[in-house]
Amino acid sequence: MRSHRIALIPGDGIGPDVVEAAWKIGEAVAAKESFALEPTRFPWSCEFYTETGAMMPEDGIETLRGFDAILLGAVGWPARVPDSVSLHGLLLPIRKAFVQYANVRPHRLLPGVEGPLKSEGFDILCIRENTEGEYSGAGGRVHQGGRDEVAVETAIFTRTGVERILRYGFEQARLRSGRLASVTKSNAQKHSMVFWDEVTRELAKEYSDVEVTSYHIDAMAARMVMAPQSLDVVVGSNLFGDILTDLGAAIQGGLGFAASANIDPTRACPSMFEPVHGSAPDIAGKDIANPLATIWSLAMMLDHLGESAASERVMRAMEAATARGIGIRPGSHTTGAITDAVLNAIEKD
Repeated sequence: MRSHRIALIPGDGIGPDVVEAAWKIGEAVAAKESFALEPTRFPWSCEFYTETGAMMPEDGIETLRGFDAILLGAVGWPARVPDSVSLHGLLLPIRKAFVQYANVRPHRLLPGVEGPLKSEGFDILCIRENTEGEYSGAGGRVHQGGRDEVAVETAIFTRTGVERILRYGFEQARLRSGRLASVTKSNAQKHSMVFWDEVTRELAKEYSDVEVTSYHIDAMAARMVMAPQSLDVVVGSNLFGDILTDLGAAIQGGLGFAASANIDPTRACPSMFEPVHGSAPDIAGKDIANPLATIWSLAMMLDHLGESAASERVMRAMEAATARGIGIRPGSHTTGAITDAVLNAIEKD
């Protein structure tokens, strides 16, 4: 029997709640499709930080390297650990060490879910550059606390980084409708964003079968609200992708449905899959967190592992549950009830 070694990092707040829910789905679908998921749980979190002074051990990256994939719940508990510490101590080091340069987030309405827009026919795949750009961490502060205090944050765009994320976008467009939207702000940022546009045009010559349209970030934000059905694959920088994917989560019904994948397309390192709703410490352990974003992330993980039939089975089960009105509104059903509804749909499929 084929098997996959999975590192589970439940993390903080509702992270353990939603990871446990998703893992039940994973085990059920693995049994249906005759493969095995071998989990190893790691307690790395803000609680781990308060006990050890680190978000993960010094050998944490090397420990994770031997796994086929990583399923992460959530990171952050601001009342205990500043977000700047927790984020830079766990999530970002994993993304960068394993060169998970493609952050991939699907945005569409599941059956029965009502978004805030009149339009329901959209299916957008947002691809965000995940390792450099505006979140490179280059910069510093001087004269702190004084009247002359200065803060500098420098965005880093390399040809390697820009080309590989755009190429990933072109490849995904080929697998879908053949349409790619590239997002910049080259009318105001005359170096980095003009550079991005230039690389886009260069690569477009290799992908003559893909229709490429360039948008400014403000125009793209408006288009996602006014005409989301006109979009398919959208690719942008770390910052722009971050903003657009939260907008995408909003139009698809909320963060409870926001799944994501941090992909190393070379497969030299494990990729990481996570919901993007945050840790929500105020509702941790109360059985009211919506696990659908994590279950959707699990489906993306299964597809990445080559278990496409299992991934499709999970998505069908989710859609069957939401079509019955399960989990479509915050607080409408418990975590356990949503999980059971998906499990039941898997059994009946």
